[in-house]
Amino acid sequence: MGDKEIKSLEELGKATAAAETATKADVPAPADGDAAPAEEATTQSDEPTAPVYVQKLDAQGRAYATGKRKNAIARVWIKPGNGKITVNGREFKTYFARPVLQLVIHQPILAAERKDQYDIVCTVKGGGLSGQAGAVRHGVSRALTYFEPDLRGVLKKGGFLTRDSRVVERKKYGRAKARKSFQFSKR
Repeated sequence: MGDKEIKSLEELGKATAAAETATKADVPAPADGDAAPAEEATTQSDEPTAPVYVQKLDAQGRAYATGKRKNAIARVWIKPGNGKITVNGREFKTYFARPVLQLVIHQPILAAERKDQYDIVCTVKGGGLSGQAGAVRHGVSRALTYFEPDLRGVLKKGGFLTRDSRVVERKKYGRAKARKSFQFSKR
């Protein structure tokens, strides 16, 4: 059949049917000791199955995740505790003095309804305070999903697991900034 050229859909259907019957004939019959025939073992359902997420902890029982925002990168560790948050060795209210930034960090914890249940230790570098707060939020969200995989749906729905990919546009030559032009001089 390899020599014959297929020119229509009917011929293609016949060729595939013939190939299927040939492969079924090549499969040996099950022995008397086998419980299930080989055909049942290879069939799969048409619906894709959802991935199963498992808990990921280190040797100390902590969940680790990396969060990113703008040019800031945060490394976050979560363990069961009483709600203490430490950023770069300092209490987070002294590191992020603005209430808006403190709210940003608490968003995934409040969405997951896990206030005062986990101690969070993070180191953050790069960028400014706003980017660092966003990076910590992203890292806390990911670490929560590693500690409790059931929280993934709630955090995903709130948009906390998506990395905000917006960064500053680079400066172009012949321009004052990325898009701003120099002042136009008529004379």
